[in-house]
Amino acid sequence: MTAVGGRRAKPLLWTRFGVLLLFGVIFLIPIYVLLVTSFKPLTEADPGQAWNLPQTWTAEAWRVAWEKLAPGLWNSVLLAVPGSLLSCALGSMNGYVLSKWRFPGADVLFTLFLFGMFIPYQGVMIPLVQLLVWLNEATGLQGVFYGGIPGLVLAHVVYGIPICTLIFRNYYVTIPDELIEASRVDGAGLLRTYWSIVLPVSGPAFAVVIIWQFTSLWNDFLFAVFLTGPQSWPTTVMLNNIAGAQATPYSQQMAAAILASIPTMVIYVLLGRFFMRGLMAGALKG
Repeated sequence: MTAVGGRRAKPLLWTRFGVLLLFGVIFLIPIYVLLVTSFKPLTEADPGQAWNLPQTWTAEAWRVAWEKLAPGLWNSVLLAVPGSLLSCALGSMNGYVLSKWRFPGADVLFTLFLFGMFIPYQGVMIPLVQLLVWLNEATGLQGVFYGGIPGLVLAHVVYGIPICTLIFRNYYVTIPDELIEASRVDGAGLLRTYWSIVLPVSGPAFAVVIIWQFTSLWNDFLFAVFLTGPQSWPTTVMLNNIAGAQATPYSQQMAAAILASIPTMVIYVLLGRFFMRGLMAGALKG
C-alpha cells in the first residue's frame, strides 16, 4: 500500500511542480522584457520588438539612466533610511506601551490610532502643505520642511504611525506577561523593561516595519510631487521624468526602472525571512 501510495503521489507532485513553474515563468516575463529592452539601442527599443533579443547589445541606456537617476536615488536614500528607522522607533514604543503597560483609555487611543490608516493621502494634502509652510516660516528654515527631504520624512513618519503601531502591538502581545511582571518585581521601570526585555526579541516586528515603511517611502510619488522641489525629488519623480520629446526612450526607461527597484528588492531579500513571522504574530492573541 505504501508503494502504491507513493506511485500515486508522484504525478500529483509533478503537477504541483509544473503549476508552480508556470506561475514562475509568468511572473518573470515582465523582468525578461525589462532586461532585454534595457540592453537595446534606441533604434531597436520598440514595443513591437519587446520579445526579441537585441541585435546589438549595448549598456548605453544604463549609463544614461544612471546619470539621470543618481540625484533621485540619493534623495530616496535620505528619505527612506531615516524615515524607516524613525517609524520603527515610534511604532515600537507605541506598541509596547499599548500592549504591556496598560492605562485608562488605552483601547480608545489604539482605536484612534487605527483610524489614521484609513485617511487617504489626498484628504490631508492641503492641510499638510499648509503645516509644512508654517514650519518653514516658524523656524526660519526656508526650503527644509516644505520643499525639502525633512518635511517629506516627517509626513511619512506621521502617516505611518498607525500601521507601525498596529504591527508592533500585535507582536508584543505574544510576549508573556510574566516576563514583564518579573522585570517589575526586579525594580525595572518602563524604559528599562523595554530596553532589556522587549527590544532584544523585536527583530521580526522590526523587519516587517522596515520592509513596509522602506517600500512605502521609496515608492512614494504623490507626497514627493507636492511637498518637495526639483532639488529634492526622489527616484520615483525622476523616473517619471525620463521621457523623450520626440520619441520615447524605452531602453532608458527600462534600465531606470530596474535601477529604481533594486534597493527594495535588496531589503526584501535581506529581511524577507522574518516578514511572515512578524506579520502573523498576535493573529491568534489579543
